[in-house]
Amino acid sequence: MANRPPADIGAPLAEVDTPALVIDLDAFERNLTALPRLLQGRPARLRPHSKTHKSPIIARKQIALGAVGVCCQKVGEAEALVAGGVDDVLIANEIVGASKLRRLAALARQARIAVCVDDAGNITELEDAASELDARVTVLVEINVGSNRCGVAPGQAALDLARVVTASKHLRFDGLQAYHGSAQHIRNHDERRGAIERAIASARETKRLIEQAGIACPRVTGAGTGSFAFEAASDLYTELQCGSYVFMDADYNKNLDADGKARPQFEQSLYVWTTVMSRPTPDRAIVDAGLKALSVDSGMPAVPDFPQATFARASDEHGRLDISEAVDGLDVGDKLRLIPGHCDPTVNLYDWYVGIRRNRVECLWPVAARGALT
Repeated sequence: MANRPPADIGAPLAEVDTPALVIDLDAFERNLTALPRLLQGRPARLRPHSKTHKSPIIARKQIALGAVGVCCQKVGEAEALVAGGVDDVLIANEIVGASKLRRLAALARQARIAVCVDDAGNITELEDAASELDARVTVLVEINVGSNRCGVAPGQAALDLARVVTASKHLRFDGLQAYHGSAQHIRNHDERRGAIERAIASARETKRLIEQAGIACPRVTGAGTGSFAFEAASDLYTELQCGSYVFMDADYNKNLDADGKARPQFEQSLYVWTTVMSRPTPDRAIVDAGLKALSVDSGMPAVPDFPQATFARASDEHGRLDISEAVDGLDVGDKLRLIPGHCDPTVNLYDWYVGIRRNRVECLWPVAARGALT
């Protein structure tokens, strides 16, 4: 059961209990419209990745602005999205295990569901589950374009799997998943572009090989917030899976543009709202947001409201701010914003979004797919 919201609608920001996951609604809405505008005139459509926000409310806003549907990573996330009114979901991941595959097949009777594969045995198990429930499931073959995570090698191995899918009665082959996740955070612009150009070349050759074998390959999907401009310009990718653009985080904000400057195309709209709970020494302040309130896998959070402070360390329930070089201190009870190092896993720590406009709570949105790990 979800915890009660940390605030009431209409309350001033200062009264929002902490730690809380806060959205600057003005910045968020500008991000929502900025990406579709950047894609105008390109053949690729937006299929945003909902693992960032885990919210059918946000997904529906993205679809209303032209997205063809959304992505997710888990069957549980897809179930939460469909229950929330989203009718086109790509599970951009491999799903293994009889229970999960039956759930996936059942969901495919309610909405347009696609899933990725990289193993012939998994395709057989997916066909069995779909046959049992008389469901139709769209399938993409995932190729490894550089992340060395899931995905078969580009080329013949992908064609072999496409043939297995097309021979299955309840499965429909629709194309390739070609996402280079690790390239999203390559700081240098030219190095990032080079990694994506190699991914594009692999995907293009694989698509050519599959089509040469007489199998239609209409969809090539991938890309992310750090690289979408390269995939969009390729005229190969039909879908772009950007997710973090709606929120941004401290890590993405460090990526460099072609001029070598850290100038993000999107605004920071997501913050963790926290309270100073202790000032034990002049050079140290302790806030109530630690590891259970912030993901630090991509580094410590930034402190935009107090730029002379450094978030030095996180323990379970405490965050330590180093303010040794600060001119002015922070007092017990003061509240401030933190920019998480990595927005996706930070979101998964919360039950609620607190939407803020003009320093007041305008909306409370549940993080509906929080904890959907299966």
